[in-house]
Amino acid sequence: MSKDAVKPDPGANRSRTPTSQAFLDYMGSGWADDSSETVAVSPAAEFTPLRRAKVAAAFAGEVIVIEAGPAATRSNDTEYRYRPHSAFAHLTGWGAHTVPDSVLVIDARTEATKSILFLRETAGKDSSEFFANSAIGEFWVGQRPSLSAVSQLLAIETRSLSEYEDFLSKLENNYITLENLALAEFVSELRLVKDDFEIAEMRKAVAASIKGFEEVASNLGKAMAHPRGERVVETAFFSQARAEGHDLGYETIAAAGHHACTLHWIINNGPVRDGDLLLLDAGVEVESLYTADVTRTIPINGKFSPLQREIYEAVLEAADAVFAMAKPGVLFKEMHATAMRVIAEKTHGWGFLPGSVEDSLNPENQHHRRWMVHGTGHHLGLDVHDCAQARREMSMDAELKPGMIFTIEPGLYFHKDDLLVPAEFRGIGVRIEDDVLVTETGVENLTAALPRKVDELEAWLAKHR
Repeated sequence: MSKDAVKPDPGANRSRTPTSQAFLDYMGSGWADDSSETVAVSPAAEFTPLRRAKVAAAFAGEVIVIEAGPAATRSNDTEYRYRPHSAFAHLTGWGAHTVPDSVLVIDARTEATKSILFLRETAGKDSSEFFANSAIGEFWVGQRPSLSAVSQLLAIETRSLSEYEDFLSKLENNYITLENLALAEFVSELRLVKDDFEIAEMRKAVAASIKGFEEVASNLGKAMAHPRGERVVETAFFSQARAEGHDLGYETIAAAGHHACTLHWIINNGPVRDGDLLLLDAGVEVESLYTADVTRTIPINGKFSPLQREIYEAVLEAADAVFAMAKPGVLFKEMHATAMRVIAEKTHGWGFLPGSVEDSLNPENQHHRRWMVHGTGHHLGLDVHDCAQARREMSMDAELKPGMIFTIEPGLYFHKDDLLVPAEFRGIGVRIEDDVLVTETGVENLTAALPRKVDELEAWLAKHR
């Protein structure tokens, strides 16, 4: 569908809306004028010009096109809650309220670069779209902003989406989009180091997520009483995600008992039983679209058993070892190696490894990885796995720099049918995940307000249950 086309109404065939000119005239009359509304400049607008300037400098002589993307159909005529492409959100500062199909153009053909934001502006109440198109009509889905309102909000030139196809035609295909690998890598790498606005938004996302964890703790009794208690846990967190932010940053992992050993367990249909652990991996995405990513593993009845505590503290030791060494100049991949040495030592101490710790740490062996197959951390921001298209030499093989935000998340997972561990270990999964900001001298734990140590975690549970 061309960018200037009016989106077809999937409900048109069953519409009973009058279509006469008399009704159109009547519907278009008698509305208050809201065109004089003053729009405050977004705090992001202080930072986005520099972001766009970096793109322009890297692709001098080009016209760069960054699409927000269309609304995604869930089924037939229902759609998922809209979220624009992360690169678009980063370069414009427009978050949850982005109008679908909007396009950012950065014209870097001359030294005086220019940015234009094309969007489908309000059609006005005197148009049939207003009341008759259930897909985009404002009577159905809410009012779209005017061009001037968005221009004021984001401090950028705006044009109607209806002009976009003509604008592109004059370029004669001499422009690049995110299908260009170099551009996709660059805009991903541009987010590796966060600016002050991004750091502030991440703090908001973390604070909202901690409220979600507190809500889960308050609903553990209800979860234990329900045959699908994991769903009770999931929805308790979701209630806070919607109340405090825009949405979930990703599908919540509410994994009780042996489900904790399935790393991306999002079915969440199991019971929450007394005596088991609950691994909750969840994050709130705030209106700017930045998301937290937090995991805590908690005893459902409020107290760790001796073995649960031993496994939990082994994971905590691995995490703390990473906290102790992470600082500017350290390679990102060295954090994983630090955690893996602790995991190898712990599994060796339990007698699970076929040889020594050093034998297991040999790249050809990695026996300890049977019980922790994932990485120790990833970049975090607009995407839960942020900067995912960055080149390896700019991410995993790069040095930590102040302003980077990432997770530290070691774990141990003993599947219920794993015959290489004693029966009492089977079905226990533990992960501890924190969101950290690199400072000038080390790292700050952004999620420190959510307890990590056993005694503190048990006291937190007692407080919120």
